[in-house]
Amino acid sequence: MRIFLQGLTGSLLAAGVATAASGPALAADLVVAMPNWPSGQASANIIGLGIAYKFGLDVEVREMGTLTAFSGLDHGQVDVHPEVWRPNLDNLVKKYADDKGSVTVSLRGVPAWQGLCATPEAAETVGIRDVKDLNDPEKTAALDTDGDGKGELWIGAPTWSSTGIERVRANSYGYAENLTLVEAEEEVGMAAVDAAVATGRPMVFACYAPHHVFKLHDIVRLEEPEHDDAKWKIVAPADDPLWIQKSSAPVAWDIAHFHVAYAGALAEDHPDVAAFLEKIDFTPAEVTDMTYALQVDRRDPKEYAAEWIASHADRLNEWAKP
Repeated sequence: MRIFLQGLTGSLLAAGVATAASGPALAADLVVAMPNWPSGQASANIIGLGIAYKFGLDVEVREMGTLTAFSGLDHGQVDVHPEVWRPNLDNLVKKYADDKGSVTVSLRGVPAWQGLCATPEAAETVGIRDVKDLNDPEKTAALDTDGDGKGELWIGAPTWSSTGIERVRANSYGYAENLTLVEAEEEVGMAAVDAAVATGRPMVFACYAPHHVFKLHDIVRLEEPEHDDAKWKIVAPADDPLWIQKSSAPVAWDIAHFHVAYAGALAEDHPDVAAFLEKIDFTPAEVTDMTYALQVDRRDPKEYAAEWIASHADRLNEWAKP
């Protein structure tokens, strides 16, 4: 079995290299968008290599932001987005899936949640366990790392839609006055969490699950008022330059899911591939393993995907069934 897996992994990687090497001279049959977070990188490559293996198509996995990916899905330049988070991206889903009908969002979704988390030192020693505690300047001063007397809070990567919403939530709850809201790539944010836990320094940060950080550390999720649709008003940045001032979200995030999305034309051009995408059923535990492999073990996304496919042949066959 090990020899078989190694052989299959090598074949999948060779196919991926051949696709990448073809470059602009030979356009790929399909393009899978790869977002900049670990599970999205892993799932994009699993989907891309899986399609290539089961359907014999040349598939390019191309790194790009979500706004670019949705525009590409709409204009026929992108075929698949592996991880569309809702409600974060509901404005894009409404525009391209509901209104224009150019994008299809898979009915299956991976359950998830989003919110704010604290390291053990922040929760137990400083006493930050509820979002209300972030309005206490004496407590938030303990989160100061640059000596200016004001604590910092990592709210996500600059390109994430959730990052803007976290900025709105900070304004709505009021703790934006006590904290410097930091935008940085997830790798930087998670490295800061690792360092904080290792040194016993208190830290509060935006968090989501499934995610490997909960396997590594004893992280505490802050308590918040329950989600209330009537109090959740998010204006998209593209719709109004004053979107932050005109938005309000003084409650917890709604229950989240993330889904595979694909170009509507795919159902006509490659109905077998569209059916394959509709059957993809990653579990939260699998997604956690993906983030751990890429961010903690520093695995290459393409190599990880090839091994995942080689060891999940039954799942792949089930997804590819007519």
